[in-house]
Amino acid sequence: MNETEKRDRRDEKEEIRYHVIFYGQVQGVGFRYRAYYAAYQLGLTGWVRNCWDETVEMEVQGDDETITEMIKRIRTSSYIEITDAKWTKIPLESEFGFHIR
Repeated sequence: MNETEKRDRRDEKEEIRYHVIFYGQVQGVGFRYRAYYAAYQLGLTGWVRNCWDETVEMEVQGDDETITEMIKRIRTSSYIEITDAKWTKIPLESEFGFHIR
C-alpha cells in the first residue's frame, strides 16, 4: 500500500447507524424539525418520529463525529430538553435523505 492509499484510508470515516430514543421535553418543541434540518445540513440519513409515550424515536446514519454534531445542534435548540437517550447500534441501510415520520 502506498502513502496515498494509507492517507485515503485514514481520511475515510466509518459509517454507522443508530436507533435512538430521546426522553425529556422532546415533543411539541420542534425536536423533529430541528433534527431534520441538522441532518440535512450535515448530510446524514435516517428518520425521526414522535412516539405515543411522549418520547422521540430516531434512526440516524453517518459517521460518529457528524452524528455527535447533529445531537449538539438539537440540544442547543430553544425549549428542547433531553434528559436521557437510549442508543443502539443497528445495521446500515441504503437510503437517501432524512425524513420526519
